Amino acid sequence: MNRNRLFFVFLFALSTVFLSSAYAAQSPSEGQGIAYYRAGFPLVAKPLLISEIESTPTTLAETCFTLGNIYFTDNQLDSAAYYFNKGLAANPTNSLNSVGLTMLKIKSTPAVAEQEFKKLLQLKQNKKNIDIYLAIANAYLFNGSLDNAVVYQESAKSIKTKYALVYVVLGDIEFAKKDIGEACKNYEQAIYFDDKCKEAYIKYARAYKSVKPDLAIEKLNILKSKAPDFLLADREMADVYYAKNTISDYKKAAELYANYLTSGNSNVMDLTKYAFTLFLSGDFAKSLEVSNLGLVKAKRNPVFNRLAMYNNVELTKVASTQNNKEEAKKKNVEALKSAYLFFNQTDKPEFTFLDYRYYGQAFRDEDSIDLALPQYAKALELDSSRTDLWKDISDMNAKKGDYKKAILAYNKYFNPLSDEAKTNDIYMQYGRLCYNAGVADTSLSVINKNAVLQKADSLFKIVASKEADNYRGNYWRAKTNAVLDPNVETDVAKSLFDITTSVVEAKADPRYNSVLIECYRYSGIYYVQRNDNATAIKFFNKMLAIEPNNAFAKNALQAIATDIKNAKDKSTKAVAKPKK
Repeated sequence: MNRNRLFFVFLFALSTVFLSSAYAAQSPSEGQGIAYYRAGFPLVAKPLLISEIESTPTTLAETCFTLGNIYFTDNQLDSAAYYFNKGLAANPTNSLNSVGLTMLKIKSTPAVAEQEFKKLLQLKQNKKNIDIYLAIANAYLFNGSLDNAVVYQESAKSIKTKYALVYVVLGDIEFAKKDIGEACKNYEQAIYFDDKCKEAYIKYARAYKSVKPDLAIEKLNILKSKAPDFLLADREMADVYYAKNTISDYKKAAELYANYLTSGNSNVMDLTKYAFTLFLSGDFAKSLEVSNLGLVKAKRNPVFNRLAMYNNVELTKVASTQNNKEEAKKKNVEALKSAYLFFNQTDKPEFTFLDYRYYGQAFRDEDSIDLALPQYAKALELDSSRTDLWKDISDMNAKKGDYKKAILAYNKYFNPLSDEAKTNDIYMQYGRLCYNAGVADTSLSVINKNAVLQKADSLFKIVASKEADNYRGNYWRAKTNAVLDPNVETDVAKSLFDITTSVVEAKADPRYNSVLIECYRYSGIYYVQRNDNATAIKFFNKMLAIEPNNAFAKNALQAIATDIKNAKDKSTKAVAKPKK
């Protein structure tokens, strides 16, 4: 199941509200927020850090500094300043929060910020404090000033060469430069000096997630072996499998997300990823279950409402395929209900092509074509490149009997296709649409009816020329020309039925008996029209050999027998009539 990747990024980005302890399986341990932030999980760390302000006063300064960094990277500068000031008040001798406050000035007054950093480093407790140098390096990195970040990272390295975080920061700088190879080289170096440096493993995996996913998975498996209880590694690995974009990888990702959810630190984003990977892997029932679980706690969440609609539509299709009409109807009702909630009772949804596509399908499953068509139109407004939808629109208009709109829509689907994409099946679909229009659309004039049938014939002819061993192209050409020649005045349809008969008889397959009966039927009529009753009788008898109770063949033979008898009686009377 291929999906729009940008849309999925958007979908997950919507989920910014945390469920906190709603899915908790355990209580956070002391200082866990700082540890998660250092490991590269600020969104997980944030609610824990807020709770630790009261629960862990001994690390208040560092907790506030960490929160300040999170708010800074979220561009919430007032909140960042609040926590930096709070941390500085809690421990004035800890310079980390002073670094944070100065970080806020880098873009507006870079010279002032530089002087303040230098003054901080002149303090006795900071001259050889490697963490302060790295904090300043990060301050410049967060502001996009990579050259200054390198200066302070190198100064930190000069204090302690074998310090893992020195190389983590350098890896971050290289990653910001988009040099993934150099970034991962430095993350590897950090692991070499500290094989328990979770942040290095995580950042290595993230860097290689899209370009070398197998290396990312390998590195995360190493981390899992060293820290089995660190379930965020499962979540990170799930992200990698998700990015690989195959059904089997989606299934693996879903298993890993499920395992991570037992950690007690899951949030809406995690739950939506889990629900969505289940959806992408085809486990619609489980995805719906997880989505409904999310809706219990966040009923206006657009992601869960969206997934509820998608899953119910897919489950309607599954039930229909299984010919379970009652279940299909039930799921269709749920799909329309979910669609209403999604479009009318969710928080700030940004509607996408797929939203309207699924909404339209829900109406289509209900046979509410007049309600479905506007949704498909809205989908195309959002993504006009998805010309495949014109095929669905064509099918729906044909079902309504509006063949003019159906053909116009099919043209919009057909014309943009490359020659390679125009398969024989597509030519057949187009041809049968034109054939049905010529046969069923009573509003067409004779001229227009003949024109659309001739279009059908030209499309079937293309298929026939490409499929010498297949009967369908010539068979449908024969049917089409039979309609064009209702009085059987030409040999065109007959010759095409003969070709069809030859191909189908060679198959000796009962599945094609209905085709043979139609061929024999037309041939019989053809010979009756030409007063060749003997040959006509042969074809009608062939029909009865396949289908002994075929009413048309029986009636035709009876009519021929009657005509022969009447002709014979007339002849006899003519001979017996006395001469005057």
